[in-house]
Amino acid sequence: MMPTLSRHHRALVLSAAACCVLITLPTKICANPEGGADVPSIRVAPAPRSIAEQLRLADDYMAGNGVQQDAKMAAFWYEKAAHAGDPRAQVAMGYFYETGIGVEKNPERAANWYQLASSGGSLLAKVNLGVTYLWGIGVPKNEQLAFSLIHEAATRGSGLAACYLGDFYAFGYAVPQDKSKAEQWYRKGASLHDPIAEFDLGTMLMKAGSGKQNLPAAAKLLRLSAAAGYVPAKHSLGLLLVRNPSLAQFPGEALGVLNDAAAAGNWKSSVLLGIMSRDGSGVAADNEAAYYHFRVATLQGGADATQLVANDLRLLSAKLPPGRAPAVDFEANQWYSQHHFVLEFVNKEGGNWPGFPSFAVVAPDLGTHAAQLLTSRVN
Repeated sequence: MMPTLSRHHRALVLSAAACCVLITLPTKICANPEGGADVPSIRVAPAPRSIAEQLRLADDYMAGNGVQQDAKMAAFWYEKAAHAGDPRAQVAMGYFYETGIGVEKNPERAANWYQLASSGGSLLAKVNLGVTYLWGIGVPKNEQLAFSLIHEAATRGSGLAACYLGDFYAFGYAVPQDKSKAEQWYRKGASLHDPIAEFDLGTMLMKAGSGKQNLPAAAKLLRLSAAAGYVPAKHSLGLLLVRNPSLAQFPGEALGVLNDAAAAGNWKSSVLLGIMSRDGSGVAADNEAAYYHFRVATLQGGADATQLVANDLRLLSAKLPPGRAPAVDFEANQWYSQHHFVLEFVNKEGGNWPGFPSFAVVAPDLGTHAAQLLTSRVN
């Protein structure tokens, strides 16, 4: 749902528009066989008559589209459709139980919903199930089975699965480590317009000393990934442009993507914004703005961020007018209370539905595991 996501801890992905293939778990966790609600009943709620209407209402509650955003209500309506057999809703319920959003976290139940959803043939759900086996989330860890599931999805055209295969080869999961094969799969995923693959390939091309460094090509790939909403790409693009201003397509491009990443919870982007404001790099020097960004970073990043910026906060606090530091602390805390999710993926444009977002939330106990939600209105 974060410090920047480690590529070998990929996001578990959910699509409310996706369907999937049956993989039998060693220990099957059954949904309520009577068709009753896993999510507690909500007394006052409209009663859509069709699965499509249930999904639409669930999407609206999840995104706050025309109604007050309410994850519990979203879970309630997804669960209704899930028990009716809709694989999109079943994957949605896996997302809710895996992340603990809208329901109490239950990785075993999440794995079961992914299993049930996979009977519909969705490649995306096959990838999800593979990831649960890769990390042993709600199922026994089994890297070989994870590789098999994800390889099948990749050979059938899933860009995300191709990206995951790049990870398998890059880090030697279930197969011998092979950087060349990793790059081939990242390139395959990027050719299929998967934003995470574009990010991975762009990151590879950023690295000095690899013999493959190509900063203009890296910037192009990171822009594509960032435009698709991938938050780590926004941060990496901003960092690349700060270090190489000539690569920017327009003035303020770096500032824009870093602000987007910081707003999504990326504490490293908040730190970088603080440095820019402190030093007057790309923006006007502003001690109060720098203090604010550093303070937000400590809220987002905890001990790691605090250790990094503690000295800056102390020095900047002494430079602010009397009483301003506590006031800025209050402002930062107020903002954070309303933006406490760490997002790995956010697309506020919603594809063909402007203003209707897709997003990913990092599971707070792992900090590296996320789920992407694509509403059922996005094809």
